[in-house]
Amino acid sequence: MIPQRLQLLKDLLEKEPTDSFLNYALALEYAKENNFAKAIEIIENIVQKDENYLASYYQLGQLYEQQHEPQKALAYYNKGVVIAQHQKNNKTLNELKEAIFLLEE
Repeated sequence: MIPQRLQLLKDLLEKEPTDSFLNYALALEYAKENNFAKAIEIIENIVQKDENYLASYYQLGQLYEQQHEPQKALAYYNKGVVIAQHQKNNKTLNELKEAIFLLEE
């Protein structure tokens, strides 16, 4: 049985398949269900289509860390840093820098 939130997001995406936020929310639901491969696939798709969707980079880094792929995690964190600087988003910039620092320890 598909969890209710997952089904709701899928239904919404039928009407708005390119909506980055809805796709991101769907990926988070897959991650909650421990379907990390599907979550990664969806967020990588977001990054390809909407490279300025900043939250994607932090989340991809987190997912790759959980999958024991620190180099991929660092690559996405670093891409996110550049975008956060460009967007002047200091909160996310600091979160990304902290994630990099913790991963490089």
